[in-house]
Amino acid sequence: MLLGDARSGKLSDNITGFGRMLRRAGLQVDASRISLAIESAQCVGLSRKDDFAAALQSVLVSRQQDLEVFQQLFAAYFKDPELTKQLLMQMLPKAPAKAPAVPRKARVQEALAAVSKSKENKTPKEDEVKFDAAMSASQRQSLQHADFQSLSASEFKLVEHLARNTALPLPRIQGRRTRSGARGQRIDWPRTLRMASRHGGEVLNLLRLQRRPQALPLLILVDISGSMERYARLLLAFLHQATRQTPRRVYAFGTGLTDLNAAFKLRDSDLMLQAANQQIADFAGGTRLGYSLAQLRQSHSRDLIGRRTVVLLISDGLDTGDAQELESELIWLKRHSRSLLWLNPLLRFEGYAPLATGASVLHRHAKGMLAIHNLSRLEDLAQAMAKLLKT
Repeated sequence: MLLGDARSGKLSDNITGFGRMLRRAGLQVDASRISLAIESAQCVGLSRKDDFAAALQSVLVSRQQDLEVFQQLFAAYFKDPELTKQLLMQMLPKAPAKAPAVPRKARVQEALAAVSKSKENKTPKEDEVKFDAAMSASQRQSLQHADFQSLSASEFKLVEHLARNTALPLPRIQGRRTRSGARGQRIDWPRTLRMASRHGGEVLNLLRLQRRPQALPLLILVDISGSMERYARLLLAFLHQATRQTPRRVYAFGTGLTDLNAAFKLRDSDLMLQAANQQIADFAGGTRLGYSLAQLRQSHSRDLIGRRTVVLLISDGLDTGDAQELESELIWLKRHSRSLLWLNPLLRFEGYAPLATGASVLHRHAKGMLAIHNLSRLEDLAQAMAKLLKT
């Protein structure tokens, strides 16, 4: 038999190892999916590599944005005899080694680097594949209240993945457009008369018009200065996924303003971060919020839609620009928006007070100040925003 017993042979160990690598790259792979992958490999066999890849993909990939990550990891994992413990030489057709035609995604490179490093540090006894609890509930629970600034590199990657999957159910308001419904202040005469014509002209019920609910448009301003370096990347990834169904305009600011709307149109968060990194020229520099807001007013004032836009200003308030300019620009921004909410990571400190010049100016004009320094605060953000927007 070509495959042998996949539950006790090399095939199951290698598929389990591949599943662990996918989990490191951020895919939602658990023990049950790995078990299905082993069964699917038994069904299709290993005579054709593309069939084998399609079988694994059908059970291990559940999101469109993870498809390219799977394909690149599959190509890398099942080409390297060291990673697969000579599975290729025994079961798969061997392909000549070539440089990848498409640059590998950041998640793929980090996952491959983690495997190489772990194999260097392994003892012979540790070669057995064990269940990886990197995404277990206990570890997530321990990271709920961990400050983003204090995370190690591996913890930061895990928290970034969890933040991408954190929902942000924003409140909705009643729009100007209407639809037929049971309640409403205005009568829907066209539909009421059409219903009456079906009953000999007798009006049996007065149908009404009610306003359609709609999402509040967002203007997101993210501080990418040196003091916000650890928070900026994670919050950009979080907002990229959490506000996908909401009208939004996104800008980064440091010593100047950077338009990130083209990057935010990309579906994959890794591609978005890569594009943002190429566009931002002043990352980890100083902060001139007043000057950046002046650029926003001069070039992008139309992003503020009819005083319905909610402005999310993400910053620690450590501004190095002119305080008077900041004051005048915040007055303009507040006058042309529905609400200005300040998302401040420095609220992680007990007894924090906005004593810095820029922070005190921002605190006077913001409708509210919200904490965003850990996962727990991100999960509570929607509820806190809804409470502020109702007042």
